[in-house]
Amino acid sequence: MSVIEMKHITKVYNDGFKAVTDVNIDVADGEFLILVGPSGSGKSTLLRMIVGLEDITSGDLMIDGTKMNDKAPRDRNLSMVFQNYALYPHLTVFENIAFPLRLGKNKESEDKIKQMVGDIADSLELREHLDRKPANLSGGQRQRVAMGRAIIRSANGFLFDEPLSNLDAKLRGQMRTEIARLQRRLGITTVYVTHDQTEAMTLGDRVAVLRRGVLQQVASPRELYEQPVNLFVAGFIGSPPMNFLPATVGDGVLEMPFVNLPLPEAVANGNKNKGDLVIVGVRPEAFEDAALVEEAHKHEGVTFTAPVDVTEWLGNEKYAYLPFEPHKDVQAALNELDRELDGEALRTQLVVSLDGSSKIRQGDDAELWLNPDSIHVFDADSGDNLTRSESKAQEIAAESEEDRKRELARAQEKEPLKV
Repeated sequence: MSVIEMKHITKVYNDGFKAVTDVNIDVADGEFLILVGPSGSGKSTLLRMIVGLEDITSGDLMIDGTKMNDKAPRDRNLSMVFQNYALYPHLTVFENIAFPLRLGKNKESEDKIKQMVGDIADSLELREHLDRKPANLSGGQRQRVAMGRAIIRSANGFLFDEPLSNLDAKLRGQMRTEIARLQRRLGITTVYVTHDQTEAMTLGDRVAVLRRGVLQQVASPRELYEQPVNLFVAGFIGSPPMNFLPATVGDGVLEMPFVNLPLPEAVANGNKNKGDLVIVGVRPEAFEDAALVEEAHKHEGVTFTAPVDVTEWLGNEKYAYLPFEPHKDVQAALNELDRELDGEALRTQLVVSLDGSSKIRQGDDAELWLNPDSIHVFDADSGDNLTRSESKAQEIAAESEEDRKRELARAQEKEPLKV
């Protein structure tokens, strides 16, 4: 296991394009770090600088306190799993996994190789496929072979470059679980690149969100979800994504489409004046069908009536879509953000998540309930989160780190995997 430190890492190409700008991240021993962001955010470039496939323009990459900037990839002792698996088509599964053990000065004996490959094959359920060629395997099986080849090296760290992007949705879910289980059993420091925020939220101990090569926030999934630093992070994390609505600061209230909400103390005590425009972020699950809210809790929120355009029933929950006319200044900002997020969010409609038993149907004027404590308020110009609580963020970070250490220790004690 190793500690990986990125200190002011910058990458500028010969044509002057700055792909990564002044990134600072420390990856703890045994930690699972996710690099996430939309296409062109610099996440794969950063990963390639860690492994040594891209030169670092400025800054320092440290592994266990040793500067690695000028070290060749083979001297960094890192294992990488590529998006396209990078298997040798003419070799069997056994030989693909065993390949790293036959290289270099410290070649293993044949008996040792058989024993190590067998152990890896058992853990990855590949024992019956050891004599087959990659072309005769499914995508998931090929991915497991690539993981086996990485694991067997006894490297200081794992690097994954969008390893599940070629798999179908069901198989991605299965492989996510397998990767998480293996990482805990091995206890190895891991850096994993993805553009899929579901992978980021379910796999990572911490997630680093990149935008145009600039690090926006690095935090636990829970902190990103509950305490995003800005509009970009809030819009990227969560499915369905956070709703963004225009709001005007009034006398003790935020004047919004559909409903007015109490003005948060952080906004009232800040530099916002009456008439100023802000953006309110509300996650779909903050709403509920007012008819399903217990009377004892109704006073904790506000109720309002709004026309429902479309509903989608998914069994345990129902989505309702409420169109609205956005403020032109806010719409310009959201359109730009939508383009950066690859067009996956931020339509001019409010998405609310309701209990599956809700009787609300499309075309209804629905009575909905919302807890005002769950909203975020963003500066319309900078996108900064005006309601972020630093003390709450630090509390979540401390709890998440304790959880990580406890999970790692439990996995090592219960089901260790050593190679």
